[in-house]
Amino acid sequence: MTVIPIPADSLFGVDNLPYGVFSTDGTPARVGVRVGDHVVDLAAALDDAVFAEPTLNAFMAEGRARWDAVRARIADLVTGDVADDAVHAVTDVTMHLPIAVADYVDFYASENHASNLGRLFRPDAEPLMPNWKHLPVGYHGRSSTVVVSGTDIVRPSGQRKAPTDAEPTFGPSLRLDIEAEMGFIVGAGSPMGGSIAPDEFADHCFGAVILNDWSARDIQAWEYVPLGPNLGKSFATSISAWVVPLQALEAARVPTPAQDPTPLPYLRGDQDWGLDIDLAVEWNGDTVTRPPYAGMYWSPAQMLAHTTVNGAAASTGDLFGSGTISGTEKNQRGAFIELTWGGAEPVDVAGEQRTFIVDGDEIAISATAPGANGGRIGFGEVRARVLPAHTD
Repeated sequence: MTVIPIPADSLFGVDNLPYGVFSTDGTPARVGVRVGDHVVDLAAALDDAVFAEPTLNAFMAEGRARWDAVRARIADLVTGDVADDAVHAVTDVTMHLPIAVADYVDFYASENHASNLGRLFRPDAEPLMPNWKHLPVGYHGRSSTVVVSGTDIVRPSGQRKAPTDAEPTFGPSLRLDIEAEMGFIVGAGSPMGGSIAPDEFADHCFGAVILNDWSARDIQAWEYVPLGPNLGKSFATSISAWVVPLQALEAARVPTPAQDPTPLPYLRGDQDWGLDIDLAVEWNGDTVTRPPYAGMYWSPAQMLAHTTVNGAAASTGDLFGSGTISGTEKNQRGAFIELTWGGAEPVDVAGEQRTFIVDGDEIAISATAPGANGGRIGFGEVRARVLPAHTD
């Protein structure tokens, strides 16, 4: 039997217990939970076949009562003796995409980010579009290109047209960017024709991940009018390997910023679902920005309510992103197009002046939040290296 050491300052203590899908040389992909610097094989430790599945979906579909019961059982287990064959060092496992992504929607919930892009793209107009403070604006992405941290990203190609070009051209994106976001995962869905109210959020949302919404700004700029992002976004979305359960974020809950005008009734609830999460973005090892999630105008509960209010079904494994997280200060901007003000204000990255991502760059986004016992809990990271565009 093994007693798992949990350092006092660990971001993965008993107040966190994030789920992930891992494999070793001797075991196929299956569900585990991270405790300190170890991964506990839940199929072996709990003798429960649902955790021998290669994704979290079957477990998530069992609903909130089951999530709560399993979490309590795991907390008891990992503070005692655990069977030796159920415990693996984090360094000895391979992590996989934790969910089978059913659908993917990305929102635009930061007023600071939306205002900055409005000033960049429409300098002679109001920064926010007229609908922005009335509803969480979003677009449907491509679930098949959601990948786990550690997956290389191939530079996308597509049509682009600079303002000075007479005609569009085709080729690799020249303005490849990131968007530092949080992603939220639906565990228990809702039927077509139904809806999920903001105060029902915890009954449906299983947990949260870090999300990088890769963005080809030159492709996006040419295509997005009138229907919005498509190829400029659909080539890749990266998420962290560990899913922090919603229960672990109770101490991180805060009110959203004041919402004026008052949202319509379907977007109002009695529960606060703003979240005090701090992110950090590394570019080739240099931390270049620290976006704060607590300032997000729309909460994830409001995003899910808006997604389903028209009767759209929610399914186990649905993923929705918050949109770029940006604070009020320059060093809190969550996208490089903001950080470098459209490329006009380069930043120093490992001794080089940089604007957008070049081949070979590695981006890593990490996040932490307050934990139930007064410390911090972690989401791990979402990390990827950019490879050259395919030329064939």
